Amino acid sequence: MTIVPDRTRQLPLVEKKRVVCPHDCPDTCLMNATVQDGRVIKVEGDEEMPFTGGFLCVKTRYYQERIYSPIRITTPLKRVGAKGAGEFTPISWDEALTTIAARFKAIIAEHSAEAILPFSYAGNMGKLAYASMDRRFFHYMGASLLDRTICSTAGGVGYTYTMGAKIGTDPETVGESKLIIAWGANPVSSNVHLMPFINEARKRGAKFVVVDPHRSKTAEQADLVIQPYPGTDAALALGMMRVIINENLYDKAFVEQHTFGFELLRQHVQQFTPEHVEAITGVNATQMIDFARMYAAIKPSFIRLNYGLNRHTNGGMMVRTVACLPALVGAWGVPGGGALLSTGGDFPLNLAALERTDLLNRHPKRPRTINMIKLGEALLEYSNPRVMGLYVYNCNPASVVPNLTKVIKGLEREDLFTVVHEQVMTDSARYADIVLPAPTTFEDTDIFAAYGHLYVQLNRPAINPVGESKPNIEVFRLLAERMDYEDPCFNDSAEDMIRQALASKDPRLEGITYERLEKESFARLNLPRPYVPFADGKYPTPSGKIEFYSEKMLRDGLDPLPNHNPSAESADGSPELFSRYPIRLVTPAAHHFLNSSFADMPTMLKKQRFPTLELNSSDAAERGIQNGDWLRAFNDRGQAYFVAEVGDSVTQGVACHLSIWWNSRSPKGWNCNVLTSDAEADMGKGATFHTNLVQVELASRTLTIAEIAAMQALYERN
Repeated sequence: MTIVPDRTRQLPLVEKKRVVCPHDCPDTCLMNATVQDGRVIKVEGDEEMPFTGGFLCVKTRYYQERIYSPIRITTPLKRVGAKGAGEFTPISWDEALTTIAARFKAIIAEHSAEAILPFSYAGNMGKLAYASMDRRFFHYMGASLLDRTICSTAGGVGYTYTMGAKIGTDPETVGESKLIIAWGANPVSSNVHLMPFINEARKRGAKFVVVDPHRSKTAEQADLVIQPYPGTDAALALGMMRVIINENLYDKAFVEQHTFGFELLRQHVQQFTPEHVEAITGVNATQMIDFARMYAAIKPSFIRLNYGLNRHTNGGMMVRTVACLPALVGAWGVPGGGALLSTGGDFPLNLAALERTDLLNRHPKRPRTINMIKLGEALLEYSNPRVMGLYVYNCNPASVVPNLTKVIKGLEREDLFTVVHEQVMTDSARYADIVLPAPTTFEDTDIFAAYGHLYVQLNRPAINPVGESKPNIEVFRLLAERMDYEDPCFNDSAEDMIRQALASKDPRLEGITYERLEKESFARLNLPRPYVPFADGKYPTPSGKIEFYSEKMLRDGLDPLPNHNPSAESADGSPELFSRYPIRLVTPAAHHFLNSSFADMPTMLKKQRFPTLELNSSDAAERGIQNGDWLRAFNDRGQAYFVAEVGDSVTQGVACHLSIWWNSRSPKGWNCNVLTSDAEADMGKGATFHTNLVQVELASRTLTIAEIAAMQALYERN
């Protein structure tokens, strides 16, 4: 019998489409989405994009779980239950927009526009999603301004005092390095596409060192691990400088030609003897001396800084101090040499055209500015006027903002009108009066810079919007219409704004056009290969040199020399507090989460398993804690529960929790940020998540066996 194929049967339409990862990560990957009949079925790294290198992190490989999540928000919602209960009923976009506009108009009429606070961060780092139509809308309104400080501001300011701008080593030259130092950085988890360049250098004989209070996944691959106490990195760097200077290991020619203030630095570092540094940092004096000699001897050397280092009350000064080291040994000026905090300073996109701060000029006075890390305080204590309207997008403040007890109390206010524009039902969305459905990057158009490489990328939708999702620019355009805002800037399309962002006379953007990006998806900034920053000996500092001594810092009321200042919660900074809470808690990103993103995805939850607290075996033994026990960490701000991981991943007196679990998936409903302080850092008003003293004890001291069993059951379901 002959089987005749049915040629009328249509095969599934399968396409591959390029999409840019939008998350708050240095890598800003180019992804390939396999789309079958309009649905994403696979996500991979793009092999043609030089930095992505054809692979993705473990989180984004499972992106379909976010796109098609059972808790995906697909229609506007109106709250029908108590705030925080997550009880909503679907409504139309027309009703949602009408409700928001009416409430905003009423708040403005009774309290003024400053009573409305936009709250956003980098949940989506596309330039349109992050800061374009939203800024125009709130600037035109005259709403309170938001100081977006939660991640990187302290370190950015500190690095800039030394180097003049957030410009550093081209990551693609790291393969030329002979000594690579991950200082406060965990690239295996948080910058994974740097690792092939590090591994290339190691194949050529390079040494790899990790400086971190926590023995991270990156530290597991290092040749040398140095574990200073949290908040003491500046003292370690100053001790190294003393060794390098006193033993004449510094690069005299480079220091003379390229630096400012060396003689003052030479005198200043004499106080940081090896014994003194050991007492401050906990790092063995001999190990510190050997490390300093290694750093001075091996060239070229590269320091990868990251933002974990800056999340202390002395974080800006720590970054500023470590950033002085490459100048001392002459590491700049050659491929693979120097340091990198961020490549952001190399991107000359016309952000002013997107944000339109000139719209603020239509108001009699500039609106007040509220620091986002003070959200709890702002919602509960600020007046003249009180915050009466809150619009949340690209952020999950109910999970990620410090001093969380205050934040939740503020979100529970019945007189606070809250709008949340979100993809899935987050902790924050549960407190909203109106929830709006947001698209993923697979459903949106945007343009991306990066802070870990040098490529501009264009994102185009791979699929149609899921449900009734609308991007930020469309929602704010519609709201502007409902608010009767008539400025022509509200008519700009996504393409219009991308063209505006690219409209720059800076030579680094020469030849990078909308048409080129539409065709090629990505384009490297117009920089030489290899790109060696400061090769011309010019630095964008006031002196035109790398500044060991900064007169600008002196004018700003800061110590003009790099220095160690004890953190606000430490043995030296607050001895009375330290006597009650003797454990220094750090809360870096979990390998399978990115801040609170991905912490809802089933595969990531299964891989991360429990909210754990890593303890040194000595601290655990002193408290009768064994591996796998449930324990309670607490301080004056609150308490949270974790599963103990006992070992040597942290030194005595230090604990580490890999974050951020949602409150709704945390024991007793509180994640680690109930413990963290909303104090500001020394520079940039930045967040201080790692300046955090706690005490730790067995959970059985405060909970019943049944309560502990209930916590255990919550995670066994994963």
